[in-house]
Amino acid sequence: MDQLGFEPLTPVAFIRRSMHVHGENIAVVDGDRTFTYEQFGARSLALTGVLAAYGVRPGDRVAALCTNSHVMLELHNAVPMRGAVLVPLNIRLAVDELAYIVEHSGATLLVTTDELVAAAREVCERTGTRLLVAGETYESAVASAAPATVDVDDERALLAINYTSGTTGRPKGVMYHHRGAYLQALAMAFHAGLTSDSRYLWTLPMFHCNGWCFTWAVTAAGGTHVCLRAVDPAVIWRRLRGDGITHLSGAPAVLRLISDADGAAGPRLAATVRVGTGGAPPSPALLRRFEALNMSVQHLYGLTETFGPIVVNDWQSRWDAGSPETVARLKARQGVGNVIATPVRVVDAEGRDVPADARTSGEIAVRGNNVMLGYYRDAEATAAAVPDGWFRTGDLAVRHPDGYIEITDRRKDVIISGGENIASVEVERVLDGHPAVLESAVVGVPDERWGEVPVAYVSVRPGSAVSAEELVAFVRTHLAGFKVPKAFVFGEIPKTSTGKTQKHLLRGQARDKDLH
Repeated sequence: MDQLGFEPLTPVAFIRRSMHVHGENIAVVDGDRTFTYEQFGARSLALTGVLAAYGVRPGDRVAALCTNSHVMLELHNAVPMRGAVLVPLNIRLAVDELAYIVEHSGATLLVTTDELVAAAREVCERTGTRLLVAGETYESAVASAAPATVDVDDERALLAINYTSGTTGRPKGVMYHHRGAYLQALAMAFHAGLTSDSRYLWTLPMFHCNGWCFTWAVTAAGGTHVCLRAVDPAVIWRRLRGDGITHLSGAPAVLRLISDADGAAGPRLAATVRVGTGGAPPSPALLRRFEALNMSVQHLYGLTETFGPIVVNDWQSRWDAGSPETVARLKARQGVGNVIATPVRVVDAEGRDVPADARTSGEIAVRGNNVMLGYYRDAEATAAAVPDGWFRTGDLAVRHPDGYIEITDRRKDVIISGGENIASVEVERVLDGHPAVLESAVVGVPDERWGEVPVAYVSVRPGSAVSAEELVAFVRTHLAGFKVPKAFVFGEIPKTSTGKTQKHLLRGQARDKDLH
C-alpha cells in the first residue's frame, strides 16, 4: 500500500522545481553561453532521451570526463533522471587511471567536453565504451530528443560512484544514493546561505564529490552557476570584481592562488563573498588574508565517503568580538556536524568517545544519511572502514568543550619522535604564519636515535626570501624544541588534483635524500 505523503528523495527534484519557480532566472553561465532555468531544465530532460538513444538503460553507469561546464551540470540532472548512475571522472588523471575507473565501474557510455576529447577517445578505445562528445552532435541531439525519464522509486538506490584520489593505491569507488545527495545539497544551500540571487563561481571541480553537492544545491536555491573551465586566478578576479559573484569553494591551495594573485592587490571587494574551504586545514594566516579582501571563509570538513562536507564551522556571532587572532583560531576549527548529519564522534582505539577537553585526541567517526553506501565491488574495504556501524575517517581530532572538533592530524601523518607525538598540522600552522611562507608540509622521517624526526617542505611567497635558520628560530618561539623541523626543503609542494598535499611522496623524498 502506498504511504500517504511519502515521496522518495532525489536531487533531480530541484531542477524540476526551479525550471517552474525560477524559470526566467539565469541558471548557467558558461563562457559566452547562458541558459535560463526553463532552458536548463528542458536541456536536462532532453538529455535523458539522448542517453536512451545511446543505449543507456536504468542502472547503467555513465562516465563523465568534463570540465566545469553546462554539460557537466546537465549530466548531474539527466543521468539520474534516466535512472542511471553517474561516474564523474577526475580530469587530471592519466589515461591509464581513467581507463581503470571506467572499466571498474562498468560504464557503458563516456561523455566528454571538447577540451578532453583526446584522452576520452583513448580511454574508450581501451575499454570498448561508447563515446559522446559535447560538441555539435551533442547540441543537435539535445535540441531534438524527447525526454526518456524514469521515476525514482527507491531513494537509497545508487545515484553516483565517486572514485577516491587513490594517492597510495588503486582508487575506490564510493557509492552515493539519492537520499544522501538530496539532503546534502539542502545542507550546503542552508550553510552557504544560497538564494535565487546567489552567483556561485565554480572554482571547485564538479567531478569532486559531485562538487560537494553544490551541483544540486545551487539549482535548489534557483541561483546562478558561473562555470569556470580552468582555475585561472586572473579570470577568477575578473569574475569577482565584475560579475557579482557571491559564493565560491575550494581547497586552501586554490584559496592561496586567489589571495596571492595580482587581482588581490586591488581595492577590497565591495560586497562580501562567502567562501567554503576544505580538503586541508586552512591556516589562520590564510583566513586573515581573506578577511582583508572582504571574503568570509567558512571551514568545512568531509571526505568523498561523506558526500563532501559533513562537518561545518557553524559560526557564532558572539565570537566576532574576539581579537583577530582569536577569530582566526576559531575559524580554523572544523566544527560540528552539518544540519542534516548525525552528530559526529571522536573515538579512541576501542570506539569510546574521548573527553571534550581540547587535548585528548581520537579518530573522527561518522554515520548517517550523508555517508556512503559502501565501496563499489569492494566489500572487504567497506567492512574495514566501518567496523561497528561508524565510518572511520582516518583523521585525528580533539573535541573542544563547546562540542566543536579540531583536526590534529591524519592518523598516518602523526610523527612519533622520542616517544612524543608531533602533530604535523600544528607545525605547519606555525610555519604558514611566517610572512615569507606561502605554504608548508611537515612529514616524519626515520631517525636512529629518535625513531622519527620532523622535516619541513616549504614553498616561499613570490618576491620573498627566508632561510632555514630563520624558520628554525621562528618555530622555536611558538613550539617546543622537539617539534622544530630538523631539515627544510624549499620548493613546490606536490598536490593531488583536489588540493591535498601528497605527503607519501614527501616522506619518500625525505628518506631517499636522508634529510635530517
